[in-house]
Amino acid sequence: MSLFKIFTTAGCALILMTSAVRAETKVELQGTHLCCGGCAKAVDAIIKKIDGVSNKNDTATGNIALTAKDDATAQKALDALATGGFHGKTDSKTLVQKDDSGVTSGKVKSLTLVDVHNCCGSCNRSIVKAIEKVPGVTGNTAKPKAESFEVTGDFDGAEVVKALFDAGFHVRVKK
Repeated sequence: MSLFKIFTTAGCALILMTSAVRAETKVELQGTHLCCGGCAKAVDAIIKKIDGVSNKNDTATGNIALTAKDDATAQKALDALATGGFHGKTDSKTLVQKDDSGVTSGKVKSLTLVDVHNCCGSCNRSIVKAIEKVPGVTGNTAKPKAESFEVTGDFDGAEVVKALFDAGFHVRVKK
């Protein structure tokens, strides 16, 4: 084998290995509610079910660092975290948690929200604190460990969902 063929073959192998490394996707979900070990364990359990993705949780900052084999797998992880009741923001324009809450803007007297992560008293206090900031909210039925609750008053439902998203909780409106 000529020296040229050896270098060409080695160069091609190096290019292939480099492009395989580049295919890995890293995304950080920021501002997620991670108040305790229960929250972190729930995130770990969600991510464990998805092949080709790993995570590192930072309960101090509420950030979840995801490493996935590709963009599609990273998006699948973000969607699964939303389904599990966790919400945050990324610095990506394409890899994001979408608003699939089903809420419509406008005043309502009652709104039942489901699929929220609410594993302990601290989670529940954060949920209550977030929704009480919304003008017109006068009550709620949120209890620790409950995955659904009702918000009452005369308020904009979209503002309640936004307040919960901003507090790191993903929710959906019960239909």
